[in-house]
Amino acid sequence: MTTLDILPEVTCPPTDLWSDEPPLESDLHLQQIIILLSCLELLWQEKNDYYASGNLTIYYNEEQLKKRNFCGPDFFVVLDTEKRPRKSWVVWGEQGKYPNVIVEILSDSTANIDRTKKKILYQNTFRTPNYFWFDPNTLELQGFRLIEGQYQAISANEQGYLWSEELGLYLGIFDRKLRYFTVDGQLVPTPQEAELQERQAKEQALLEKEQERQAKEQALLEKEQERQAKEQALVEKEQALLEKEQERQAKEKLAAKLRELGINPQTI
Repeated sequence: MTTLDILPEVTCPPTDLWSDEPPLESDLHLQQIIILLSCLELLWQEKNDYYASGNLTIYYNEEQLKKRNFCGPDFFVVLDTEKRPRKSWVVWGEQGKYPNVIVEILSDSTANIDRTKKKILYQNTFRTPNYFWFDPNTLELQGFRLIEGQYQAISANEQGYLWSEELGLYLGIFDRKLRYFTVDGQLVPTPQEAELQERQAKEQALLEKEQERQAKEQALLEKEQERQAKEQALVEKEQALLEKEQERQAKEKLAAKLRELGINPQTI
């Protein structure tokens, strides 16, 4: 009789974990995260292979679970994954994927950690290709690109924008907010801005159509006035010919009368 070795039961860490992040620092932080999320969702509305979120816990190992040392970037994007709602981002439940882009919104209480501890974590553990931080009060903006395992500062272009090859977009400051810009420098609108632009474009199209209608009416009016002027000129010409004919007939009648009286009209 052969005794089979019984393998110990393997316990996998859970994947259905709720996010456990502290409240956002301020309304500025909330507004900034909403802008980053909503602009990207509008720009990428046809894409279904990415996940973007804000202030959501990223679970990346069991030790982190035991120590409750949770890490939730203010904003992050994961590429080449399923776009669907999540309670949190659990790395071992997402085929080992970490964020491709992370943005931290600095505050007095988090700035030092975001610049040091989190930067090291994102570089060495997450190996996130693009890391940015932005201070909504001082407008400090810094970006880093992972090159050979080390973060190197991203140089700004002439407009002060930082390029993210992961997003295919620039990040820069507009109206004291961190915004996206296209490769040719165009501001990526918020849904509200896009709606306003669409409404203004429709109003402009209606205005141009009305102007075109009025121009056509004016052209028809001028054409009608030109026709009436020609008709008036023709009437005046015919009137002049009629008056000339009446004058000729009056002269002939007078001459005939004179001849009846024995007077030669040519002697008068």
